[in-house]
Amino acid sequence: MEYRFKVWLEKEGQPVLGDGLLHLLTMIRQHGSIRKAAGEMKMSYRQAWGNIKKAEDRLGINLLIKQIGGEAGGGAQLTPEAEMFIERYREFRSEVDSAVRESFRKFFEPGES
Repeated sequence: MEYRFKVWLEKEGQPVLGDGLLHLLTMIRQHGSIRKAAGEMKMSYRQAWGNIKKAEDRLGINLLIKQIGGEAGGGAQLTPEAEMFIERYREFRSEVDSAVRESFRKFFEPGES
């Protein structure tokens, strides 16, 4: 038997950060581009940008530094605040995963370690 659960952060009942946005931000860090990250995730640029903008508005911080157009094209990188927030979320998620795993073992795998 296995367990499944989802974790995300909300502010005033509205989602702020979960696995989807975390993955998008990670892809933006990797590619340096919202468009490339969105394409890899099979979502439109508009949807990706909308998700980022909603999170920024709810958190009250900028998640991205954007470079507009030019000869080399535009680009995006994560702000230091975004990097810190992502790291804190990953640490939080790791602790939650451990706690849920232990609880599952306690209730559904008695006698096993």
